[in-house]
Formats: sequence, C-alpha cells, structure tokens
Amino acid sequence: MQRWTRRLALASATVLLALATPAVFGQNYPSKPIEWVVPYPAGGGTDVVARTLAEAMGKVLKQPMVVSNKPGAATNIGADYTARAKPDGYTLLSADTGTLAANPYLYSKLSYDAQKDLASVGLTVRFPLILVVHPDVPARNWQEFLKWAQAHQGADYASPGAGSPHHLASELLREKSGLTFTHIPYRGAAPAVQDVISGQVPFMFVDTAAGQQFIHSGRLRAIGVASASRVKNFDNIATLQEQGLDGFEAYAWQGIVVPANTPADIAMQLNRAMAAVMQTPELQEKLSSLGLESTPSTPAEMDAYIQAERIKWSAVIKAANITLD
Repeated sequence: MQRWTRRLALASATVLLALATPAVFGQNYPSKPIEWVVPYPAGGGTDVVARTLAEAMGKVLKQPMVVSNKPGAATNIGADYTARAKPDGYTLLSADTGTLAANPYLYSKLSYDAQKDLASVGLTVRFPLILVVHPDVPARNWQEFLKWAQAHQGADYASPGAGSPHHLASELLREKSGLTFTHIPYRGAAPAVQDVISGQVPFMFVDTAAGQQFIHSGRLRAIGVASASRVKNFDNIATLQEQGLDGFEAYAWQGIVVPANTPADIAMQLNRAMAAVMQTPELQEKLSSLGLESTPSTPAEMDAYIQAERIKWSAVIKAANITLD
C-alpha cells in the first residue's frame, strides 16, 4: 500500500511539473538570441519588414533577434526548417500567403504540414496589389483595360513567380472577368516590373512596395487597387471594386509563426512585443513609406484569416489547374 502511495505521489508530482513547466519557462523567456527565419533572399520586401520588426522587438524582449535568410522552393525551405526546429520560442518564421495558404495546394507533397507543424503568433503587414500597365497600353481605368484585354485575348502578363500572390490575383481576375491571359513568370518582382516598364510585357499585378516609385513616376500606369478601400499614399488610384469588379480583393500578406507545440505563453510574449512596436509612430511611418498596411493581430485572428485565404486561393488554384511539382 505504501508502494502504491509513493507511486501515486510521484505521478502527481510529474503531472504538476509538466503543467507548471510552460509558465516557468515563459517567465524566463527569452534568455538568449532568437532566430528569425526569412524564406527569401536578403534585401527584398519580406526581409526589410523582418529586419525592421526584429530590431524593434529585440529591444522590447531585451534579447537580439537575428535574421537568418533561408530562400528557395517558394518559401518551403525556410518553412521546413522552422517546422523542424525545437518548439521553445527561439525560432520563428516570416510566413506569407504562399507558405500558409497557397503552397499546400500548389504542391502535391510537402515536407511539412502548414496547419499542423506551424503555429500562429500574429499577422504583421500586407502588400496591397495594384493592376498596372505599360504606358503604351491605351487604358486608364478598369473599363478601358477590359476593352483592351477583350481585343487582345491571351495577352501576356508578368508575375514574380508561379504561385505568387501576384500570379494568383491574375488568375482570379481571369476567372471573374472571363478574359484569357498568358502567364510569364519571373524570378522575383524586380525583373518582372522591369519588363513591364520596358514594354516587353504589357501588364501585371504589382505589390505596393515593388511598384511605388514606378507608379508615382509614371513609368507604370495604375488601373486599380485590388483592395476593399483605397490605399494610403495611393489615394488617387480607385479600387477595382469601385470600378465595377465586385468583391475583388487580393493581397500579399505575411505574419509570424513558430514551430507547433511552442508554449502558448511564449507565443503570446512574442505577440505582445510585436503589437507594442507596431503601434509606435516610428514603425507606422516606416511601414507606410514602404507602401505596406500594418495588420497586427492575435494568434486566433491570424488562424481565422489563414483559413479564409486557404478556402479562397485553393479554389483559384484548382480552377486554373496550377501545380508547382
């Protein structure tokens, strides 16, 4: 009987220790530098956002956040690395539309499960997408673009790559308008934009960060914004919805995720640090100058947004029969 009592006491102590561990761990967190994985090369929009947030959040958390670029395979290399990392709060990932909402449907097999192996910390920013044309295209609004496209069925359009939000937005446009286009994928936004500027390709969807200087200088002509309302610093550009393309929205968005099973209190510490820095006028101004919309959220709000985006883009991917295998 005494033996069973000792066993019961030992088992109870083990359970209590397991339950208490996350809270204790969270109180001591962070005690060393945090790795921030960016699944794109250095210098791009995602990298700039990550480094901006990492510097500010590191001051709040009182530990440096070190950006580690792991580009390749449409963000899958960085996502796989993060999914396999120890779930202790010392590895996080800048995850975006592709990582969380599109890649699970673009690839028949992935080395990680975006739903099961990654946990949300919170949304950070989104890049509104703008339909732009080379100035030689005789269109200044959606109705004029529609007329031109109907007369040029199969016209080429550029994108930063197959499966990118820009590509998927173009397929959604094709689906909603009944037009036909020919996709010309590039390796990144910069070469795609340059070929539209030079007239090699007549149009594309460009994100606000990549297209800002060229739209303002007149080297690209904006037809409409693919958002629900007009965008700050692009106030003179009407939305496509305003111009009659009902319900048309498309963004390149991103947020922070950690490996699944990361203690919830640690994820919330990261979330609170993110929310705190994103409310500062300095960071708001920095993001706005890059053409970004600040969209901080809770983990639950990010989960709901991801699910809605998965439903939306999986249908577009299936209808267009897009695969990246």
